[in-house]
Amino acid sequence: MKESCVYRVDTTSRLAQWRIDNLSSCSYRRSDPFRIGLWNWYLVVEKSRVLVIKLYPETSNITKENPPFASFIIRISSSFSHPLHCNPLIHPQVIDKQLKSNDDFVWPIDIPLVGKFIIDVEFLDLKISSSQSGELCSIWAEGSSRKRSNSAALSCLGRMLMEGIHTDIVINTSDGSVGAHRAVLASRSPVFQSMFSHDLQEKELSTINISDMSVESCHAFLAYLYGCIQPHEFTVHRLALLRASDKYDISDLKEACHQSLIEDIDAKNVLERLQSAALYQLPELKSSCMRYLVKFGKIFDIRDEFSMFIQCADRELITEVFQEILGTWKGF
Repeated sequence: MKESCVYRVDTTSRLAQWRIDNLSSCSYRRSDPFRIGLWNWYLVVEKSRVLVIKLYPETSNITKENPPFASFIIRISSSFSHPLHCNPLIHPQVIDKQLKSNDDFVWPIDIPLVGKFIIDVEFLDLKISSSQSGELCSIWAEGSSRKRSNSAALSCLGRMLMEGIHTDIVINTSDGSVGAHRAVLASRSPVFQSMFSHDLQEKELSTINISDMSVESCHAFLAYLYGCIQPHEFTVHRLALLRASDKYDISDLKEACHQSLIEDIDAKNVLERLQSAALYQLPELKSSCMRYLVKFGKIFDIRDEFSMFIQCADRELITEVFQEILGTWKGF
């Protein structure tokens, strides 16, 4: 292994993997820093009477002022090329553990590891303590939607929506109706603007039919357009919002959904995210899903789900997945 690769940690949005080729030549090895969330992190392997794994953030002003409270799963697999062909060592799930120094998380391992192995850290959440209340707040709960809601004008728009102040259009969804304002919709979407500018049914009857959206998802959609959406509401309805953003040509909402969907890819949602990425032409999300499945070896965790996926997914997308697999394996 080249010297430059010995200390490198490969990362995706919430996953870090450090591939150890040969530890027998030394008793201490620290990785290069790798970025997850707001912090640079290090992994350390120490070998004395037992093997010890450490995980900690880099010492910096942000670590001193906002030390991370981390929730994560850490695994060790002894097979370099096919990490899931053997049973990995798995540390019990760590929940909201404050990490400030290199002694805050130490995992002693009694089983000797020889040859090649991989340290795999999957960050489930990273939180910081609120300076006002002291409550822990997830850094990933703050999405692009919240950042766009930052003025008194947006607050007033939110009141107009929530209190139904002078609404002049009704949106009929699959399970209910909600009032809105033509001017706001037209200013946020060229599709809505076209509806209200021509003698169409929506202009004449003052109604819009959105039968492919629930009333809750529609509330979230409008809340985003009016600038008053809450992080949890955005997260719950991301896929419905992505579909609406594509249908009504709202590029900032589409990009907000795109970036948010990249942040929490895991084994339960990666195949659905991959199909959404292909359907709505989201290259970064597609690339992240491919890396998670293939480069990080998670495709072996979901063999049954992947078998069902290849039976019903788009043929072109399946071809891309297998090309990625072949390209990755050629590098071993």
